[in-house]
Amino acid sequence: MGLFSRRKRQEPEEVGGPRSPDVAELDDGGAGTDEAGEESAAVETAAEEASDSTEDAPRPDHLEDGPYDEADAPEEDRIDLGGLLVPTVDGMELRMEVDQRTSAVTGANLVIEGSSLQVQAFAAPKSRGLWEDVRTSLRDSVVKQGGTAETRPGVFGTELITRLPVKRADGRTSYRPARFLGIDGRRWFLRAILTGKALGDPEQSRRFETLVSRLVVVRGTEAMAPQELIPMHLPGERPGLSQIRSGPLDPLARGPEITEIG
Repeated sequence: MGLFSRRKRQEPEEVGGPRSPDVAELDDGGAGTDEAGEESAAVETAAEEASDSTEDAPRPDHLEDGPYDEADAPEEDRIDLGGLLVPTVDGMELRMEVDQRTSAVTGANLVIEGSSLQVQAFAAPKSRGLWEDVRTSLRDSVVKQGGTAETRPGVFGTELITRLPVKRADGRTSYRPARFLGIDGRRWFLRAILTGKALGDPEQSRRFETLVSRLVVVRGTEAMAPQELIPMHLPGERPGLSQIRSGPLDPLARGPEITEIG
């Protein structure tokens, strides 16, 4: 496990909770926008490989049986973030997103070798999952902002591959690719957004897929509205967290924000 850092958010909260699952702010793991073109080309190759699998195909060997509901999770050393339990991984940096006005934790970014996996868990109704509706809203939002969005089969079911326009410092427009994963669980919905070099690196992509399959969602028993963010908190002191940084991250390390709901 690497660094733990706190990331402040200054944007106003969305109606219905701090973060709605169809509103995303992406962290590219430290890659600058000059790399967006290379990532955009590479993600096409990675997405094509993902499309070779189907929802009915056997679960790939590199995946565990999760993401888990708390009641079903096997014993493993994990970082307690409240609504999410994250396995410790060598070389991983944990970046927590914190709303500056409310001090509420709104998400976690798991950063490994230049790529970032943003993870959040939301309450879901007993009767049905959320991913289909959330995916449609995300796709419409990206297209409305001048980007592209395509659904493709992946290891956890249907994924959304997006390219969102980003204004560069020189005034030109580049495109930031991202891979959205959605998993419907037992009264919860987990959203994971992968950005960075892993989009074009199959080995790195599988590493993050394994990480997703080891996550644990702690839904709790309290009543919550559908799409409400399951409360999270900062991790306590643990042996794997060697350094603590406070304050906002470098704004150049931030990826695109999806702020409109179609």
